Amino acid sequence: MEENIIKDIRGRFKEKIKELKEASPSRTYIYVSREDLVEIVKYLFKDRGARFVIASGVDVRDGVEVLYHMAFDGEGRIVTVKVLAPKSDLKLESITKFIPGALWIEREIHELFGVDFTGHPELKRLLLSDDWPAGVYPFRKEEEIGEE
Repeated sequence: MEENIIKDIRGRFKEKIKELKEASPSRTYIYVSREDLVEIVKYLFKDRGARFVIASGVDVRDGVEVLYHMAFDGEGRIVTVKVLAPKSDLKLESITKFIPGALWIEREIHELFGVDFTGHPELKRLLLSDDWPAGVYPFRKEEEIGEE
């Protein structure tokens, strides 16, 4: 079944996949543009029955990569959809409309990296104290926390 998942993704989204890497027999990374993110994640979740595990953020040279980790438990496969929010426009569409379980992790990524998830119902502080300075994102590489 797992080969069918990857074959299906390749066939269905061939023009929308920038790169597909099979890191191991149980781990696949799909690089997509932010315009195609919601369509692909929604397809994996709603149509293919993937379980949303978590999302994670990584500060890279050109922006913040957000990785959406989706599990196909019956096949023992994780498919990670990677997307770049460029530093010049740190915006991604929220997936909370169809995956309510993404609500808090998108808030975390917003708070720690500064990614604005458009359409998110409640982008407010979750982890940082109320007196944390606005516009300072502790997981961004250019930030120098505690240096005076």
